[in-house]
Amino acid sequence: MRIKVEDLSKQYKNGNLALKDVNLEIDSGMFGLLGPNGAGKTTLMRILVTLMKPTKGTIQYNGLDLFKNRREIRSMLGYLPQDFRFFQKLKTWEFLDYVASLSGLYDSKKRKQAVDEMLEKVGLYEARDRNANKLSGGMKRRLGIAQALIGDPKIVVVDEPTTGLDPEERIRFRNLLAEMAERDIIIVLSTHIVGDISSTCNNMALLHNGEVVFNAPPNQLIEKARGHVWEVKAIDSELDQIKEKYPVISTIPADNGWEVQVVADELKDFPGKQIDPNLEHAYVYFVEYELGQKWNDDLN
Repeated sequence: MRIKVEDLSKQYKNGNLALKDVNLEIDSGMFGLLGPNGAGKTTLMRILVTLMKPTKGTIQYNGLDLFKNRREIRSMLGYLPQDFRFFQKLKTWEFLDYVASLSGLYDSKKRKQAVDEMLEKVGLYEARDRNANKLSGGMKRRLGIAQALIGDPKIVVVDEPTTGLDPEERIRFRNLLAEMAERDIIIVLSTHIVGDISSTCNNMALLHNGEVVFNAPPNQLIEKARGHVWEVKAIDSELDQIKEKYPVISTIPADNGWEVQVVADELKDFPGKQIDPNLEHAYVYFVEYELGQKWNDDLN
């Protein structure tokens, strides 16, 4: 499977340019789309799943034009929107059964088996007879994940999927996507949570103000930050000074003060040591030093 996006732009009626000349090639496996709120991720997701038309540009799925072969392409898609909703009066299994029938699972026996297996995978089997509107926030999110994956889609698009999930649920979700990605399918994961990308994706793009500013495997972004991540031991009186001078990634209490991780081209005025970067370090370093924008402003 391959998705090819060429010169894609989207301008809203109010003049807001949400996407500008986006070019991407997405192959089978996990593809991460990373960026702050307002970067254009949701707009791109909605275009990819045929819910919105771009102002210009083309998208092809295995050579099929998205806008000329909408019905055929929609039959390949599984989608979890950021604002996932469901029929309030249906039980959990009834809602998933309904979605499965829309996905082409017409045989009732096979559909029941598929529904039960998916509820088991997302940890909702014990809640299968509970009304969907009575589920907790995290369980509703898991139901959204289940409806995106049922029916064996060839392309799965998930927008901010781990919002509302606790750490255990997030790990369950990542493992489920990793299992799915072993098949010949494409999973596009849009998020502002760096850990979701680093744990699952073999390729990624970084969106900033509607433009693709980085597109490569995550380890290449990490290499850009190598030699620019520092661990500083600070006392209470130094902490505010460090925060004013450098982008701070983490602050951990330690004996007689704090262990503070920062990104910087050069560390001045404070003693510290270089440490190996991870994707979160790399993301902040890229935004701060290569894009020239304060990362904390960028995330707000």
